[in-house]
Amino acid sequence: MSDSPATATVAPARSSAAPRRRRRDDRRLALIFLLPATIGLVVFYFWPLVRGIALSFTSWDILTPAQFIGLENYARMVADPVFWNAVRVTLLYVIINIGIQTVVALIIAVLMQRLSQSTLLRSLVLAPYLVSNVVAALVFFWILDFQLGIGNQLLAWLGLDRIGFFTSEAWVIPTIALINVWRHMGYTALLIFAGLQTIPHSVYEAAKVDGASEVRTFFSVTVPLLRPILGLVLIISVIGSFQVFDTVAVTTNGGPVDASRVLQLYIYDNAFAQFDFGYASALSVALLLVLVAVTFVQYRITRAGQTDLD
Repeated sequence: MSDSPATATVAPARSSAAPRRRRRDDRRLALIFLLPATIGLVVFYFWPLVRGIALSFTSWDILTPAQFIGLENYARMVADPVFWNAVRVTLLYVIINIGIQTVVALIIAVLMQRLSQSTLLRSLVLAPYLVSNVVAALVFFWILDFQLGIGNQLLAWLGLDRIGFFTSEAWVIPTIALINVWRHMGYTALLIFAGLQTIPHSVYEAAKVDGASEVRTFFSVTVPLLRPILGLVLIISVIGSFQVFDTVAVTTNGGPVDASRVLQLYIYDNAFAQFDFGYASALSVALLLVLVAVTFVQYRITRAGQTDLD
């Protein structure tokens, strides 16, 4: 009988110590799992970022040691007409690509939700995204060839003039933008489709009881409740659009007459064609600052972190 109170006081102490040990073990296991990703993040993102910012204040051609030159690269960039042309071309591409891609993806997502939620249909919509940018660019380069492409053959059969999709200054950026719209609209549509699944069906029933038409329901219910996912889609799409490179490099390499020389291609030319890594780093830092500013403005305007469903 005398041992019972002692046992009663010791048992809770053991039971509380065991969860603490488990929590410490779980924390150690979590750190072990996070370690490879953390090393990759530091090696492939943070270190190149710091190294690139440092190089932007230097003159470096690989063959000789880097020399610190202060803000000369940035002053050169401000006075560089090719840089400003690259900014103009990139902005034109972003506007065409994002505008068309978002509208088409939104229409596809709404049609998938209203007409069919077949897994096969969603797979077909996503199929272009599985094609690499280089392959898609080459295929459309052959299809839209001025002399032999089936696209221009079709225009000729219809009695229309042939179009130099990749050789005309007016057509080259819209053509490249539409190629990337074709490849990415399925992925964007599935993101929006996932957002549509979060809208309660009771909201649509209430709108129907109030006599709202399909168009009124779309603009007054669907679009406002999709604002967080649309904000996310816009941020991802704009960041990706500013980094367009492979489609341009494969089809036009910046031509004709710099009409498709986007900012990423100009950075690549300075770094790996002219070995001017200091200036290329300054251009990269400028692109980074533009992306940070655009993302911040988009996040605030779209209020992507808030939802009206709460």
